[in-house]
Amino acid sequence: MTETVPTLVENSLRIAWDYLEATGELGNPDTAANHLLDTIETMIRHGERRRLLLSNKAITSYQRFRAEQGLSLVS
Repeated sequence: MTETVPTLVENSLRIAWDYLEATGELGNPDTAANHLLDTIETMIRHGERRRLLLSNKAITSYQRFRAEQGLSLVS
């Protein structure tokens, strides 16, 4: 199944967002959205098209970002 790039971005972002929200790791919605979207878009620009890989890498990147920044889980 081939998704258009906007659909791929939307679906990958939704998967990552839902996971972080369900685990209580979402934090500030604006910060989360910007970081997840930046990660996904960068990977797509480098040729990645696998939705689950995009979302999983975005989740991991955001978790690392929050740990490095010492951001609280409370939004």
